Amino acid sequence: MRLAGILVGLVVLVLVAVGARNLTATDADRTVRVPGGSRDRGLETIVDAGCGTCHTIPGVPSADGKVGPPLVDFAERAIIAGRVPNTVPNAIRWVRAPQQVEPGTAMPDLGLSAQQARDVVAYLYTLGSRDRGER
Repeated sequence: MRLAGILVGLVVLVLVAVGARNLTATDADRTVRVPGGSRDRGLETIVDAGCGTCHTIPGVPSADGKVGPPLVDFAERAIIAGRVPNTVPNAIRWVRAPQQVEPGTAMPDLGLSAQQARDVVAYLYTLGSRDRGER
């Protein structure tokens, strides 16, 4: 009985990881289309909000922080904040209200609007293995 529960848990984890990957990156260009989001505005918001103080972020000048995880290959990640599948809605929620997703996280609430969060996520989803944010 216990073995069956473990096997079911493993299958669920694999399905979440595979499903999240399919939602986060297209095979054609390794970017996700974030409806209503702008990669360029996202880059501006990332710079203005000072995200590079804590994170290393490809394509963002002086974004070489060592406090938070590097955001290299963000589009390839299956999980955000160690607990939620990497999907557009979850990424927007995380960027906008990290304390609601993971209470006690070191990630501060930056006071981003819904549009700013959408734009930031549009930029982050350009960061995949074939696109290091250099376009």
